[in-house]
Amino acid sequence: MDSSKVQEHTETDKLREECGVFGMYDFNGNDVASTIYYGLFALQHRGQESCGIAVSKTSGPPKNVTVFKGMGLVNEVFTQDDLEKMQGDIGVGHVRYSTAGASTRENAQPLVLNYVKGTLALAHNGNLINANELRKELEYTGAIFQTTIDSEVIAYHIARERLVSKTVEEAVRRAAEKLKGAFSLVVASPRKLVGARDPFGFKPLCIGKRDNAYIIASETCALETVGAEFVRDILPGEVVSITSEGIGSDTSLCLSTEKEARCVFEYIYFARPDSHIDGVSVYASRIRAGRFLALDSPIDADLVVGVPESGNAAALGYSLQSKIPYGTAFVKNGYVGRTFIKPGQSSRESSVRVKLNVLKEAVKGKRIIMIDDSIVRGTTSDRIVQMLRDAGAREVHVRISSPPFLHPCYFGTDIPKREQLIAYNRSLEEIREIIGADSLGYLKIERLMEMAEGRSICKGCFTGNYPVDPPTKDIRGNYER
Repeated sequence: MDSSKVQEHTETDKLREECGVFGMYDFNGNDVASTIYYGLFALQHRGQESCGIAVSKTSGPPKNVTVFKGMGLVNEVFTQDDLEKMQGDIGVGHVRYSTAGASTRENAQPLVLNYVKGTLALAHNGNLINANELRKELEYTGAIFQTTIDSEVIAYHIARERLVSKTVEEAVRRAAEKLKGAFSLVVASPRKLVGARDPFGFKPLCIGKRDNAYIIASETCALETVGAEFVRDILPGEVVSITSEGIGSDTSLCLSTEKEARCVFEYIYFARPDSHIDGVSVYASRIRAGRFLALDSPIDADLVVGVPESGNAAALGYSLQSKIPYGTAFVKNGYVGRTFIKPGQSSRESSVRVKLNVLKEAVKGKRIIMIDDSIVRGTTSDRIVQMLRDAGAREVHVRISSPPFLHPCYFGTDIPKREQLIAYNRSLEEIREIIGADSLGYLKIERLMEMAEGRSICKGCFTGNYPVDPPTKDIRGNYER
């Protein structure tokens, strides 16, 4: 990750998900590029750095893939003319934010490989912890890499396994056996759409259907956006193949449910609130988190407010449980994209104030409970607390709908090295003083599984106990161990 990206993180102090994936196969032969575009638009929150679409015709000659990708948001990269030129009834799309691999067009996805058996177009969400070893293994047998991302390692291994496998789905499964870490994959071969999810289920993946077409997507909100009905989630460890004959399933890599380890931040922050992940409503899970905060960290106050957008549902939950009125304290500038001209050090402008403003009439003279989803470095929280005070708030009590971050993540979330985390080696009182709040409370770790309706989750960033041994050398650029 380049230095400008680190600077942006320091200013926003928000976590980023790595990617969103969307694949489609229309059995009636209709073009799918336009639908994939709108699916990616619905998944834009999962990655704003680059995007791409690859399509082909199942009735056409081999190696007929059309791919278009670029840096920027979905509506910045694609034009109507671009989409009209992309003819094909099967395809995959991707939105990316880099946690491993540089921020360059070469690293944008989908990746397209032409090889002996035809073509593969692949989109990947997640991080592998053994990508370096797998890359070296391939390089010593003559592979030449065009990117610095672990997704290309996956694509190469699938292509190699395809040479000794009867089907592409078998090749995906055999490649998946070698992968350690997080991966949700959508792969388009000349005649099949394949989805695969790592055995721990770190990242979400689901199946949808619209008319005579099937879709595989990161979140259910993307299905609803394109008018598709939800069929089911792909199980952790499952490889699914979609052909004109229907859905095939290989569950040989599945673990027992108690060993599964979904990223809890899908429920806390990453996923759109209107999505369901493994049968759990994201919105309802955030409401529960707010209720738990009210039960475990009560405080007398006049108004509960959320830091938009991710703090709003938890704030409502806190209000419902505590009976303290819920209100709006912040106005968010909806036109601030992923980048804007950053104010200089000597300037009075603040990047936080550019994105958020406080409704003085709502907070003046009141005791405020401010709910946010997380504190990473604390560089934003102190500014937001001060903004409320400047607007006349009498007291500001901060409640966080996740536990304190104490460890980095190696599976596709850009939690930085421990020394950059505000909670590392600091007491609750010390953190409270740094952010300038009158009181501070975090969600208890014991509440996480309850919040996710009993689903097995990964809590490594809070406890340091990872479902897989972390790498000895981190490949996440500036987000090192």
